[in-house]
Amino acid sequence: MDVQSVRKDFPTVRNSDAVYMDSACQSLKPDCVIDAVMRYYTEFPACGGRSVHSMATAVSVGVDESREKLAEFFNGDAPECFAFTKNCTEGMNIVARGFGLKRGDAVLTTDVEHNSNHVQWIQMAEDTGIRRRFCKTSRDGVFDIEEFKRSLSKDVKLVSLGHVSNVTGCTVPLKEVTEIAHDRGIPVLADGAQAAPHLKVDLKDLDVDFYCASLHKMLAPTGVGMMYGKMDMLKALRPMTGGGGIVGLTTYDGVKISPPPEKFEAGLSNYSGIYAVKHALEYLERIGMENIPKHEEMLQRRIQAGIEDVKGISIVGPEDPALRGGVFSFNIEGLNSHDIAMMLDNMGKVMIRSGMHCAHPFFVSRGIDGCARASVYIYNDESDVDRFTGLLVKIADTFA
Repeated sequence: MDVQSVRKDFPTVRNSDAVYMDSACQSLKPDCVIDAVMRYYTEFPACGGRSVHSMATAVSVGVDESREKLAEFFNGDAPECFAFTKNCTEGMNIVARGFGLKRGDAVLTTDVEHNSNHVQWIQMAEDTGIRRRFCKTSRDGVFDIEEFKRSLSKDVKLVSLGHVSNVTGCTVPLKEVTEIAHDRGIPVLADGAQAAPHLKVDLKDLDVDFYCASLHKMLAPTGVGMMYGKMDMLKALRPMTGGGGIVGLTTYDGVKISPPPEKFEAGLSNYSGIYAVKHALEYLERIGMENIPKHEEMLQRRIQAGIEDVKGISIVGPEDPALRGGVFSFNIEGLNSHDIAMMLDNMGKVMIRSGMHCAHPFFVSRGIDGCARASVYIYNDESDVDRFTGLLVKIADTFA
């Protein structure tokens, strides 16, 4: 992968001397994606799937092409198996609310989930009486397949877990998990927000029943996500939101719901963002998804070498750089994670994230008061890492 060529495609990189290391939250956008958004607003800023005039038709065609590209990119069963959402969280909630869990049924997750796969289960336990089961991971967040098997109690009706952790970067062996769950007749829902931008995700090979992702983390515009499901599962899934766009016909006392994927896309959509999805995925295809993990591991190893001189630093997650994906989470003794983030920005224009990263139970259960998190992606290079680790040495020497 020619990283220097990639960096030239991102205006935020080429027009600034700052270093962006917060891609686990949201990725930067390349020129081709920005141009696609502008093309929508300047050439055909209309609604898709409703009017029949030429601008509306152009939108509908663009939406269809992006949906087709999703199916191709992720090797899904068919374009109709992909619904556009605002983000991964919305997709996870659609499945949770529409799956049909009832009192006494249990859902099994891990103990390191993002709130996108945590809050709704607490709410549903309060509202409908479902049960929550947790598969425990190691202290540094590594998944244990034997513990997973032991956690599959008879009342578990759905397995729902993150493919890759946004805190530790650890990857769950999703194909093996799905095989084990399916052997017991249990469907699997995966939160792919942190996996889809960084790994080659083959949905047919993984055989998961549902897979959700935030496309804004993989170069697409903000406010665009996806929910994939096997067609028989989508047909049985009740839509979370009612309104225009999901119906064939309504009467004063009845409604005929449209088939998937339209049944999950109520109201007007983020057409500019959806239109640009195709361009984001095509850009990633040109880079080669197989090259991204190699690049990120190289940067992780460089970070590991650079922090050897940082006083009081502790890694949140596995010590092995190969297990952390694009995520490097850490603390420095005596410093608050927010202070570290602000000092990195103010002293050297390095932007990272701090806090509990919407994974509160992970930190609370381990007695950790949050952490700082630097996350790399395709546009980061060795100079970014060197500036980051050099600043950490200064901060630790001065303030720790």
